[in-house]
Amino acid sequence: MLNTVTRLLRRKPARKRVSLALQGGGAHGAYTWGVLDYLLEDGRIEIAGISGASAGAVNAVMLADGLARGGPDEARQRLADFWRAASLGGNLPGAQRAVVERMMSFVPLEGTPVKFFFDTMSRFLSPYDVNPLNINPLKDLIGRFVDFDAVRECRNLDLFISATNVHSGRMRVFSRDEISADVVMASAALPLVFQAVEIDGESYWDGGFTGNPPILPLVENAGSGDILLVQITPLQRDDTPTAARDIMQRVSEITFSSAVDAELRAIEHFGKREENGKSIRVHRIALQSTDRRLTADSRLQTDFDFFSLLHRAGRRAARRFLDQHFADIGVRGTHDVPEQQPEAQSA
Repeated sequence: MLNTVTRLLRRKPARKRVSLALQGGGAHGAYTWGVLDYLLEDGRIEIAGISGASAGAVNAVMLADGLARGGPDEARQRLADFWRAASLGGNLPGAQRAVVERMMSFVPLEGTPVKFFFDTMSRFLSPYDVNPLNINPLKDLIGRFVDFDAVRECRNLDLFISATNVHSGRMRVFSRDEISADVVMASAALPLVFQAVEIDGESYWDGGFTGNPPILPLVENAGSGDILLVQITPLQRDDTPTAARDIMQRVSEITFSSAVDAELRAIEHFGKREENGKSIRVHRIALQSTDRRLTADSRLQTDFDFFSLLHRAGRRAARRFLDQHFADIGVRGTHDVPEQQPEAQSA
């Protein structure tokens, strides 16, 4: 009898199904890697669906590929391999490295001659001028890490990636069956860096403009009543920027966060209920803007030490979220519940 009670006490809580919404945000996407790494290692969360935009889309397909081909351990390895390869000390070929650094960096480092050259030339030359043949190794890079056939055949996992239609200005959400390397490229296609990606006769730019990340597809799909947003682009800041660089950075943050804020407000406004009457509960793990080491310039860092710093911060944030809110999953949303410790302490 005593042994039976002991086994029951040691038994882990039942796994809970959660859908993940992964924001883009350049090199800060390594924080999302840390969050995912801990969730997969902890084992109490079963991932029902994933959505992502830009760098969040890259994390999403790496996660989906690993889950499809080998489960949580394979997903952890796939994410770790990608971020190691994407780092400055990684083993990517030169052309692929250049593409990754552009995707992670958004713009060259402030105060450098490269930044001055970029600012000057961007006024006169577009990606169509400097790269008329549209040579873009990103497709090969993504193909190196992701088996899209395996992802599309994984029927127990929903996957959504957003891109922005250049002509209509509207978001298009690509579902699992539609996702390819071209779709990931489209979701990460910053207009001043990459040519628009053509899919089905339409041109697409970065998905972060219109859905960073898309949340409503996870709601409509009903794979889980709980949605966990991993937010790495801050919507709230306490100071008013006055320097030109800080003003432009804040404009960028607002632009890339407004769409997800609108979707969260829509979920709240319509009673957090799906068409079938199932309650929707939103949770959030956020990379806060209070740490002085996390700046506009830090989004440009691609050394593995910085990636590792963010990875550790993401793991600690995920552990803290589960410690505080695992019991809330399936019961109530915690999106507006303040954390007991500031995120700055973990970064």
